[in-house]
Amino acid sequence: MYIQSIGFLALRLCVGVLLIHHGYEKLNNIENFADAFVRPLHLPFPILLSYAAAFSEIVGSWLLITGLATRVGALAIMGTVSVAIYHAIMTTGFNIYLLELLGLYWGGAVCILLNGGGLFALDHLILKRIQT
Repeated sequence: MYIQSIGFLALRLCVGVLLIHHGYEKLNNIENFADAFVRPLHLPFPILLSYAAAFSEIVGSWLLITGLATRVGALAIMGTVSVAIYHAIMTTGFNIYLLELLGLYWGGAVCILLNGGGLFALDHLILKRIQT
């Protein structure tokens, strides 16, 4: 069980640490992100949705990194990356160079969503503390 939890810790840290900067970059120029990624999909409220994407990546990444509300963070990331995959396919077709990184983030988020953060997550420590 410890080896499996080390794997989940490594996955949580890789996805969280590597994805978090995408959210901060969106916040640096939210209007540009909305123009490039949200408006082409003809979604309503592009600025609001751009902020939602940025904060889901930032908050979701921090939740994965700390292991607190891990599944909630993974769900937020999975949702945002799902829209990014849809955008990539709709705007450029099946471009493996755009989809490979998105696919890795999506797959990592799904794995964490389904399995939890493991023994080395704050979720586990809090649950263990409550049960004793």
